[in-house]
Amino acid sequence: MLLVVLALPFLGSLIAAFLSTMGRNRAAGLAGLTAVAGAAIIAGFYPSMSDGGVLRLELPWLPSLGLNLTLRLDGFSWLFAFLILAIGALVSLYARYYMSSEDPVPRFFSFLLAFMGSMLGMVLSGNLIQITFFWELTSLFSFLLIGYWHHNQSARDGARMALITTAAGGVCLLIGFLLLGRIAGSYDVDQVLASGDAIRGDPLYVLTLILILLGAFTKSAQFPFHFWLPHAMAAPTPVSAYLHSATMVKAGIYVLILLWPVLAGTETWYLIVTTTGLATLLVGAWSAIFQQDLKGLLAYSTISHLGLITLLLGLGSPLAAVAAIFHTVNHATFKASLFMAAGIIDHETGTRDLRKLSGLARFMPITATLAMVAAAAMAGVPLLNGFLSKEMFLAEALESHSNTVLDQLLPYLATLASAFSVLYSLRFIHQAFFGPAPVDLPRQPEEAPPWMRLPIEVLVLACLLVGIIPALTIGPFLATAVDAVLGDRTPSYSLAVWHGFSLPLLMSATALAGGVLLYVLFGPRLNAIERSPLIGYIKGRRTFEAVLAVIVNCARILQGLLGTRRLQVQLRLLVGTALVVGVLPFLNLGFDRVRSPGTLVDPVFAVVWILGGASAIGAAWQAKFHRLVALVLVGVAGLATCISFIWLSAPDLGLTQLLVEVVTLVLLLLGLRWLPQRLPDFWPEDRTPFRVLFRRGGDLLLAMLGGLGAAIISYAMMTRPAPDSISRYFIERAYPEGGGTNVVNVILVDFRGFDTLGEITVLCIVALTVFTLLRRFRPAPESIKLPHQQRRQNAFDDAHEDRERGDTVRHYLLVPRVIMEWLFPVILTFALYLLVRGHDLPGGGFAGGVAASIAILVLYMASGTRSVEARLNVQPVRWISAGLFCAAATGAASWFFGYPFLSSYARYLELPVIGAIPIASALLFDIGVFAVVIGSTVLILIALAHQSIRSPRGKRPPGELAPNPVGSEGSG
Repeated sequence: MLLVVLALPFLGSLIAAFLSTMGRNRAAGLAGLTAVAGAAIIAGFYPSMSDGGVLRLELPWLPSLGLNLTLRLDGFSWLFAFLILAIGALVSLYARYYMSSEDPVPRFFSFLLAFMGSMLGMVLSGNLIQITFFWELTSLFSFLLIGYWHHNQSARDGARMALITTAAGGVCLLIGFLLLGRIAGSYDVDQVLASGDAIRGDPLYVLTLILILLGAFTKSAQFPFHFWLPHAMAAPTPVSAYLHSATMVKAGIYVLILLWPVLAGTETWYLIVTTTGLATLLVGAWSAIFQQDLKGLLAYSTISHLGLITLLLGLGSPLAAVAAIFHTVNHATFKASLFMAAGIIDHETGTRDLRKLSGLARFMPITATLAMVAAAAMAGVPLLNGFLSKEMFLAEALESHSNTVLDQLLPYLATLASAFSVLYSLRFIHQAFFGPAPVDLPRQPEEAPPWMRLPIEVLVLACLLVGIIPALTIGPFLATAVDAVLGDRTPSYSLAVWHGFSLPLLMSATALAGGVLLYVLFGPRLNAIERSPLIGYIKGRRTFEAVLAVIVNCARILQGLLGTRRLQVQLRLLVGTALVVGVLPFLNLGFDRVRSPGTLVDPVFAVVWILGGASAIGAAWQAKFHRLVALVLVGVAGLATCISFIWLSAPDLGLTQLLVEVVTLVLLLLGLRWLPQRLPDFWPEDRTPFRVLFRRGGDLLLAMLGGLGAAIISYAMMTRPAPDSISRYFIERAYPEGGGTNVVNVILVDFRGFDTLGEITVLCIVALTVFTLLRRFRPAPESIKLPHQQRRQNAFDDAHEDRERGDTVRHYLLVPRVIMEWLFPVILTFALYLLVRGHDLPGGGFAGGVAASIAILVLYMASGTRSVEARLNVQPVRWISAGLFCAAATGAASWFFGYPFLSSYARYLELPVIGAIPIASALLFDIGVFAVVIGSTVLILIALAHQSIRSPRGKRPPGELAPNPVGSEGSG
């Protein structure tokens, strides 16, 4: 059921992505029901959590590296997961009425559900690396949510800023987690939490702590990384309500609380975390006072309260940790309700400017009442939940934690920050809801629909109930979470509303009175202040852009020093580096030549190699004069390689090489027209013959050394004694463990299936990249063609124009068109044959996919681009996505049987008449590879073919973008 809870949001996101743009109700209902269903399942786990239990689900992934898909649920993660799902359900209902029907609302809910799933994955993960994975997913999907209104420049800038800042912190977090796992001896969360003494006593503790804190501070908007959060206000208000309450900014808080038992308790922890939290608390509270935008005020108040929680965690005492967990829950409730109330004000009035708002209580009394209660909870007014956790914070500020000046000043600074909180909360209430009726608003204000107010009413009710009867409402859940974090160190604490007259109560009253007094004295002047004094001149965005500009300029300098626009120079560096790296082991370890019996060279085989070598040399020479001839010679060299593979008993490699040669030849032919024009003179003006010969001689020498090195390594591998060869391992286990007699294919889809999954993923990325580049780039033909080539292209353009009109076209093909079309089903059948037989005989998904691509290539050559797409309805992107899904789902299916990812199953199936036939689950994985290869190859083919077909001359200016080349797939 933990896996179901995690999978539900992602499944809902996938479904929502395919809903029509008019499906607002369906998308909102899907998101709400998904969140409610997940919350119900999580709630069902509470009896186990209340008993102090920890639920675990461990699915093998890479057991040899200690990496498994581990889901873990304890009392603390239960509380976080329930908050994520419950508030997510309320935000979904609210967003249904907030979002305009003109927006692509299903896309919004798709992003929202994916973000919800990412947060759930982070809090349910029982592995440090897994936490980092979902951590980065939250950064990605928050980027999409913040930039949802991508037509808005501020939304794009805010999304970019949030992504860069939090992703950079995520890299630090990953390195810190790697070090933490190394110290603890495992990445499993339970084992890490049991290694507190070893972690704090390790020499790498300080470095590990700093890296983890950098990740947490950037995510939770701690000073000086707080600047990205106010700019994220360009997102729709439902996004702000969700990100600021139970998700995004609480991710760093979650990690700090989770690792508090093993990282806290040292002087380094106290100084860094306490100082950062205090600075964030004061900077956020001070900045919130002077904000003129409702959401800006709430954003800086979020920064301040996050600083409060971080400060509590930095104090290092168990009671402070209890207060931090308690305030995390309280902040989620009142902050979500406040953002929703601000959204209603914006939705009904058309503005969020506090200087234009006043007297809204008479137009929307219910919303005003709800917002006032939530703002009072944020200010720490008694009988509301914010008062209880803030009083615990003030009590902890009074305790002695160290003999530093910071510890002595803490009570005064905490009281001052609380007074600031009262001040900006009072300004929010008074400025928006009291005073004269507003004038010149974009819209006439009125009460929001009841269903739009319902989420706020639920959250405000929670603020009241927790504030009035905390022991009966939040008490059991808080105790469960605290016990899961602190264990034996759990202190005794009371959630009673009244503890008698005490110094913390006096400090709270002082803060309330001070905040009211400050507003009475300075409130009327705040509307005239554009930026906060002291720190308002420090522009976080300007600093971010400046740092980014420095990074870009440094990259340009390095590019100027090390980079080159010529491919030949890059290839020299690549081959030279590989050569040096390959030589180093021989220099250090030596090279013992194994004596093997000599074999006579077959004269026929020698002739094949001579032809292949001569073709390679001829291709290098002809590349200067005639590229088509050079390409044909390269094909001959490739054919010699195919024959060599077959001659040396590697039919799988030979077959695959042959098929790839055909596809590569056609694609390169289509790409020849994009190559730049050759210089007319053999010797460039700025180069002497000696320099050119020296450069080419150097290239020849480098090529010979690289080839010789590869030959030596190959010889060393092939002459090793049989006991030292790894091939024996696969030969002996291919059939009994993989169920196939084709050892090469069994290695690809079983023993090394994870590598193959990564390789087909890279293939997909390459195909999509080629397609994206080609559909956005169309150089002027005159700049890349010789005159006779231009005339020939014009002739083909005329033929294409005639074909578009349905006229008769002469085809200059060596093979008649009808025969080529008849070859299509024959080659396709052959491709399916290669696919099915690949587990036992030469073939497989890759070879079959390339063969099927050849069938489509033949059809393109015979009928033309548009004709083939109209007849076959080619949709390569869907082939790619279906293939990746099939391959990944085949690997994940083994989890349901208790085996590691990509474990295969093989058996014989008895059929009437036919008898026993071998079947293996690896065939499904091979089908995924088959589909990916077809989709990737055809996508590149379509991009090249469409670019090669010019529109009728004179109708498109040179350099204009080509039309969308995916035909029926829309934007691709």
